[in-house]
Amino acid sequence: MKPDDRIALFSLDCGSDFASQVAAHLGVPLGKHEERDFEDGEHKIRTLETVRNRDVFVVQSLNSSDGLSTNDKLVRLLFLLASLRDAGAGRINVVAPYLCYSRKDRRTKPHDPVTTRYVAQLFEAVTIDTMVTVDVHNRAAFENAFRCPTVHLSAREAFIDYLLPELGDREITVASPDIGGVKRAELFRESLANRLERPVGSAFMEKHRSQGEMSGSAVVGDIRNRTVLILDDLIAGGGTMQRAAEAFKDQGAEDVIAIATHAVFTQDTGEKLSSPALSRVILGNTVTPSLPSKSLKTKVELVDITAGIADTIAALHEGRDVTDLES
Repeated sequence: MKPDDRIALFSLDCGSDFASQVAAHLGVPLGKHEERDFEDGEHKIRTLETVRNRDVFVVQSLNSSDGLSTNDKLVRLLFLLASLRDAGAGRINVVAPYLCYSRKDRRTKPHDPVTTRYVAQLFEAVTIDTMVTVDVHNRAAFENAFRCPTVHLSAREAFIDYLLPELGDREITVASPDIGGVKRAELFRESLANRLERPVGSAFMEKHRSQGEMSGSAVVGDIRNRTVLILDDLIAGGGTMQRAAEAFKDQGAEDVIAIATHAVFTQDTGEKLSSPALSRVILGNTVTPSLPSKSLKTKVELVDITAGIADTIAALHEGRDVTDLES
């Protein structure tokens, strides 16, 4: 049977704002579906339009929000994907800008779970064809966990586009808040230096985590009298960013700006990011952050990454190489 060459784009109700922006870039409507909750806590989900032989993309971040936990969203998404397969979809592509459980990608203690792999197996069980995500915690672990094709995108260029007009002649250092993020920060530093056409410094801070407690405060790199951009894939509790910002300020940084793709804030994040050591917090819009205080609302800025996601969807749909779009 001949494939239908139209893109079909869906999301859960809780992800419709972000997905609608992607749809607008693509010039396609967001697909209609129905979600119903039952009194016993169960639910059902179904599409309200045909997907037979169509190239289907489901755009959904998997963070807790809107009264739904991460697990709630994950199960609802899996049910939607399975129903799309049952309805005859030609190809099913998942775009999870924030992919849950990606931080637990290795064993650090005996009998630890490798949750990244288990989540991949859940998606494979409903026979998806492609998994797309943005700035995952560990790219190699993400790619190794999935047996289907994967695409890893970065918000790096969107952040640089946003920052470039105001950096001017400032002396800039790109810093990682821990050793594990040095490679991510170095890629950002290289791209920024190329765009500025001048050298950009690098730095990192020592950090150790054990049983939920962080320690270590040694700073490596040139940060005195410089604007320091602290780059991380996500901000959750905010403690890592706060400690790094305060350490860089103590070592003579002129200005400290936090940059992260995903804002999976917890109850105490606002207090930590309100630290005077941080002048600004620049976030991707993969997750809508909860901003409890007025002071934090004036400090936080969101960068739209939906255009890059739309470009990737278009390339995948048309069978074009996405190497240039990947990070």
